[in-house]
Formats: sequence, structure tokens, C-alpha cells
Amino acid sequence: MSIPYSLLDLVPVAQGSSPAEAFRHSLDLAQHAEALGYTRYWLAEHHNMPGIASAATAVLLCHLGHATSRIRLGAGGVMLPNHAPLVVAEQFGTLASLFGDRIDLGLGRAPGTDQTTMRALRRHKEQGVDSFPQDVAELIGYFGTQPGPVQAVPGRGLEVPVWLLGSSLYGAQLAAAMGLPFGFASHFAPAMLLQALELYRSQYRPSARWPKPHALVCINLIAADDSSTAHHLFTTLQQQFLRLLRGEAGELPHPVAELEGYGAHELLAMERTLSRSLVGNPEQIRHGIQALLAETQADELMFNGPITDHCARKRSFSIAAEVMQSL
Repeated sequence: MSIPYSLLDLVPVAQGSSPAEAFRHSLDLAQHAEALGYTRYWLAEHHNMPGIASAATAVLLCHLGHATSRIRLGAGGVMLPNHAPLVVAEQFGTLASLFGDRIDLGLGRAPGTDQTTMRALRRHKEQGVDSFPQDVAELIGYFGTQPGPVQAVPGRGLEVPVWLLGSSLYGAQLAAAMGLPFGFASHFAPAMLLQALELYRSQYRPSARWPKPHALVCINLIAADDSSTAHHLFTTLQQQFLRLLRGEAGELPHPVAELEGYGAHELLAMERTLSRSLVGNPEQIRHGIQALLAETQADELMFNGPITDHCARKRSFSIAAEVMQSL
């Protein structure tokens, strides 16, 4: 079995740290992932979230591109309702011109933020969501070779691979209709994973670049050499989602011995949100990945692993790579 494995970096800002330090850690982690054989290193656009420093996604990808040589770099994703398609095409055309065929462009339909921040981004929610399929088609057109009244310079003729990302059936259906690869965000919205994958595969319309469907499944993975350490590290992610449920976005919390001060309904919601997470020692991670692949038949896995201790985070991704290479 040879399944590509990739890494999602939300560029976490740990409590007491800073975006500058998060950027240094991301650069080191990208080089680490490249050495470990990861296929892709993706960043995700978020705004007004003190614990996530990847708002200027294309700028940070450029930073990482100069520090790596082989690993594919991309957005997982750019939230297209926040941007004019031409601007995104120019940004990723620039990246592709700098780094060749190492650039991916994953597109999301959500704004990646709250409504107040969305207004600050100067886009109307209704317009952005309703025009998403047309905006995707327009953006893809800028990477083609056909001349038009408006050209993406750079961008035209570069054929940057475009992915559609989602956490519901909508993205799966649109990716199938457009003949594009599809990534499902089960790291924060696992409920419709299997239904979305079935819909995507059953309705897929082959395209020139993608004659067959390609489904990527993203999950949270927190690994350590022993199970107790992994579960201790996992409390960071648990706290993060519990705080988000309360509308308390902040820097990434350090792990704790116990989750205290939360109600039963909050803990249940958190458990549902993180139900696809893999947490444990190498053998437990192996069993979890094998079960996930058997259940989903995923063409590729992507791991998200927000851990405040940088060395522990690197070790977690090392364990994931070792498991994937042994399958």
C-alpha cells in the first residue's frame, strides 16, 4: 500500500508566543516534513483568530518555498468568498512562477472568520457564497491558455492545480461536477465524511487533468512515544475547540492535566467535533490509520497536529510519517 500523506499547518500561535515565532516554527516544520517524505504542506486562511497566523497565506507560502526544494506547497485553503478570483490567480501564478510545479491551490467556500471580520474584508457574504461556482470557474480560466480581455500576469498558462475543499455535501458535489480533486475537512467537521466521499465518487465527471476522482481526508493526529503523553498533548486541541464553542478565540492553549470548568453539553459537542482525531502511541496510530483507510478508501491523508511544544509537534509528525511508510 502506498498512500500519499500530507500536512496541514494552521501556523499555531501558542500562549505566550508570537506570530513571528510561529513563522519560524512553520519554516522548520516544512523542512522537517520534506525530509520525512510528506507530499504536501498546506496552510489555511483564517482571520481574526489570535491562535492562527496564516491569514496572509500566499505571502507565507513564498517564505516556505524559499526554504524547501521538493515538497508541494499550497493553500488548504484560500477562502474564495474573501477575494476577487483575479487576485488569487495572480498570487498563485506568482508562486508557481517562483517555485514551478510545486504549488497547489485549495479553495474553500466559507469565509474562514466571523461576520464582523468578513465585513472588514470588504466582501458581502451573500454575494460571495452565491457566486462560488462561477468564481471557481473564473479563477481556473485565468490559469488556462485561452486569451481574454483580462489576464492573470503571472498566471496565464501555468495550469496551477485547483482543489475544492469542504466539510459538507456541497463541496463534494461541486468538485464532482467540475472534475476536481476534493479534500474533506474531517479534522473539524467529521459528520458527513463518508456521505460526502460517496457522493463525490458516484457523481464524478472526469476532466482532462483529473480523469479519476481524488479524495483527500484531513484528520487531527496527535502522536507520541507513549499514549499518556499523546493524550496530554491532545488537551491543547480539546481546549481550543471548547473555547471556540464559547466564542473565546485566543492563542493556542498549553496542555493541562484535566479539562475543568466545562459543562457536559460542551464536552459532548467537543467530542463530536474531534471524533475522527487519532491520538496515541505509534501502534495506536497505526491501527487508527489502517481503520480510516479501510473505511474511507481515501486516496491521500492529511494530518493536522496543533501542539504547543515544537519538538513534540515534530515528533508527532515523524511518527505519522513512519506509520505511513510502513503500511
